Amino acid sequence: MSEYSWPDDGAEVGARARAAWAATCEALPVGTPVTGEVIGRRPFGVFLRIDGVPDAVGLAEITAMPHGAELPHLGARVTGEVLWRAEHNHQVKITLTEWAAARTGQ
Repeated sequence: MSEYSWPDDGAEVGARARAAWAATCEALPVGTPVTGEVIGRRPFGVFLRIDGVPDAVGLAEITAMPHGAELPHLGARVTGEVLWRAEHNHQVKITLTEWAAARTGQ
């Protein structure tokens, strides 16, 4: 598996996020604390499956992480807060506050 990856159902994830956008906005106002799992990695940040809002797509960009921090790996459990929501691509922007190591084999 590449260091930078996306789930095999990436297109399906995006379609579900679009369909659930109104519910996502209602469930995740700016400032909401969130927990979730890293489901995709890119050089610019990580994509998250947010606990309790399974059709939401969270994005924690490296610019919103503590200085010098490394991107969490696939499968890592993360905690953060909603910074804002990007309606144009149906993503919830997250600032991470902590994360645990990925599960063995990831």
